[in-house]
Amino acid sequence: MTVIWDAPGRGPWASDVASSRGRRIPEPAPAHRTEYQRDRDRIIHCSAFRRLEYKTQVFVNHEGDLFRTRLTHTLEVCQVARTISRALRLHEDLTEAICLAHDLGHTPFGHAGQDALHDCMREYGGFEHNLQSLRVVDLLEERYADFDGLNLCFETREGILKHCSASNARQLGELGRRFLDRSQPSLEAQLANLADSIAYNSHDVDDGLRAGLITLHQLEQLEMTGRLLREVRTAHPGLEDRRLVYEMVRRLIGELVADVIQTTRAAISTTAPGSPQAVRDAGQQLIRFSPAMDRQQAELKQFLFHQLYRHHRVYRMVAKAQRTLRQLFEALFADIALLPPRQHARTQALEAEHGDHGRARGVADYIAGMTDRFAIDEHERLFNPRRLT
Repeated sequence: MTVIWDAPGRGPWASDVASSRGRRIPEPAPAHRTEYQRDRDRIIHCSAFRRLEYKTQVFVNHEGDLFRTRLTHTLEVCQVARTISRALRLHEDLTEAICLAHDLGHTPFGHAGQDALHDCMREYGGFEHNLQSLRVVDLLEERYADFDGLNLCFETREGILKHCSASNARQLGELGRRFLDRSQPSLEAQLANLADSIAYNSHDVDDGLRAGLITLHQLEQLEMTGRLLREVRTAHPGLEDRRLVYEMVRRLIGELVADVIQTTRAAISTTAPGSPQAVRDAGQQLIRFSPAMDRQQAELKQFLFHQLYRHHRVYRMVAKAQRTLRQLFEALFADIALLPPRQHARTQALEAEHGDHGRARGVADYIAGMTDRFAIDEHERLFNPRRLT
């Protein structure tokens, strides 16, 4: 097959609404938008999406007005992914819907909160934010008269579920099959995963510099950021540091995006998938970085892990956040009457059906849905004797 990249429209490898596996509960087709646009709109209007504004990315929301939150991160992922999706002739609406929903199940306090909740849930099936995002759109959102959740299309739900253990996959039926037979998800799902990596690496560099936890001197020692800083300084001698950082981050995103497009175009041209199913049967992910960029990305990730995420100021926040969530879980699990009425009723129903596993899952659903500031307030309401309400 000859791949013509300048041709209008989507390629044969892109997901197609006409061949969608549909919704769990059938609905009449939308009149003025595609099914994937309907998914996007439902995600944007749901409560879990709005709560992302007050959930931590790296820095707790109240630490500063200019740091990324889980919501701004989500929008940056979406922007990066749509650019690449259009260049690769994928289905932009599906790409956008997956990106907008990919973090709906994230806990307060970022990965620190997720790790703490997983520890609390270890005896009860564990906690993983991708599975929780799926749980949000399949069950926990309560907006529609005819069903729980958002009743999204199979392809959107598949893209949300980036990782899944074999035991969990077996419980998900058709949605979990690819984790058991090692087939690939759609290109739109593959792209959402990679766009997530591009966004958080680049904006964590920006936020880390803004917070003073990493320095330009440190970034100069890395292959990719060091080269970009030299290029900017050569092109703009005497540029103030603030603009220097913005220009470096802008070029960083541009190089990552360009590399994905070029590498993936080559992979598609070589593999020549004539349909979305051929993508699933390809035996490898087609959306990817080049080996050289993969290496540079890995170096940047390692740097951020050791110098930013493990910085003592971040680590102290992590320790406090994890202690807060553990204490919340322990108190609420011990006495579910402390839960608000709606969550109490739901947790009682889960416990009646699944015993302690259901009880724990109901508590985890409540905690995972909290924003940072609500978790802090709820902790004070439960543990500060001066707070009676």
